Amino acid sequence: MFVLLFITKQTRLKMAKILNIISSPRGEASNSIKLGNAIVEKLREKDPAAVVQVKDLTKNPFPHLEEAHLAAFFTPAEKHTDANKAAIKHSNESIQEIMDADIIVIGAPMYNFGVSSTLKAWIDHIARAGVTFKYTENGPQGLLTGKKVYVAVTTGGVYSEGAYKTADFISPYLKFMLGFLGMTDVTFVTAEGFAVADFQATALDKAIDSIAV
Repeated sequence: MFVLLFITKQTRLKMAKILNIISSPRGEASNSIKLGNAIVEKLREKDPAAVVQVKDLTKNPFPHLEEAHLAAFFTPAEKHTDANKAAIKHSNESIQEIMDADIIVIGAPMYNFGVSSTLKAWIDHIARAGVTFKYTENGPQGLLTGKKVYVAVTTGGVYSEGAYKTADFISPYLKFMLGFLGMTDVTFVTAEGFAVADFQATALDKAIDSIAV
C-alpha cells in the first residue's frame, strides 16, 4: 500500500501540465487550431500522462484594457474594492493558469500581418508590472520563468522568404513579448501559404511534420 501511494505521488509530480491557447474563431476550420492540436498530440505521445487545459479566447474574449482594468492593476490587492476585484478577475485567473503550466501552446493565426486582437487582449491582461515582470536596476525582469512555449503560426501568404519576409509581425512580437515576461524557451511552428496555390495543399502537413518536441 505504501509503495502504491509512493508511486502514485511520484507519477503526479512528474505529470506535465499543458496549457493550449486558442485565438482563432474559426473552430474546426481553423488551421492554427489544427496545428496547435498537433503540437499537443506530439507532446502527449512523449508524455501520455500529461494533462491538457484548453483556453479558447474566442469563447470568452478578453476586453480591451479600460480604465477599470488599469485601476485594478495598479491598486494594491489589499486595497481592492469589489469593482477592482471584478475588473482584475480574468487577468488573475489567466496568470495563475500560466504559472501552473509547464508547457504552453499558443495558436496564432495571422491577422493583417500581426496577431489577432483577441490574442493581443489576452497578452495585455497577463503583462502586469510586479506580477509577471518587474523593473530592476538592470532593466525589466520577466517572472514567468521555467516554461516551454510552442507557438503555432498560420498565414495565408508566405513570409519565411521573399518580398513579404519583413511583414511578419507575429514571430518577432511574440518572441519579444513572451521573453519580456520570462518565457524565453519558445519554439515557433509555422504553416504558411494557405492562400497560395503552390503551398495550400501541403502547408499544414509540412508544418506538422516539422514539429519537434
